[in-house]
Amino acid sequence: MSKPVPIGARAELELTVELQHTLRGVHSELPPVLSTPRMIQLMEEACFWALQPYAEGDEITVGTHINVSHKAATGIGIKVKAEAVMESFDGRFYAMRVRAWDENNEIGSGTVNRAFVSVSKFMSRVKQKGA
Repeated sequence: MSKPVPIGARAELELTVELQHTLRGVHSELPPVLSTPRMIQLMEEACFWALQPYAEGDEITVGTHINVSHKAATGIGIKVKAEAVMESFDGRFYAMRVRAWDENNEIGSGTVNRAFVSVSKFMSRVKQKGA
């Protein structure tokens, strides 16, 4: 079982936007701006690293719920940062406040919920589903 996670546990990550992170990287007719899924991925990575120091054995955290808004476009070559801060715990779910910003302004914010899982038990359940 994981160690207790203190309120305020946090992590921050940074990404320089490249073509592969943009809408155009998915389809050539779309604009070359950071995609919402990639922004959310950066937020989720920050959540992972904020909680991982409290994992034990083969535990990791996995996302269980995402409620995020993407408020502003960010182009290629611009640095984006994402932060995750643990706000509350309810049973086995950790509520993380997330935000992302570029060199000019906040580009996204919201919440991400995560739960600790044993990788071996998790993968056993996945295989039982017919992998």
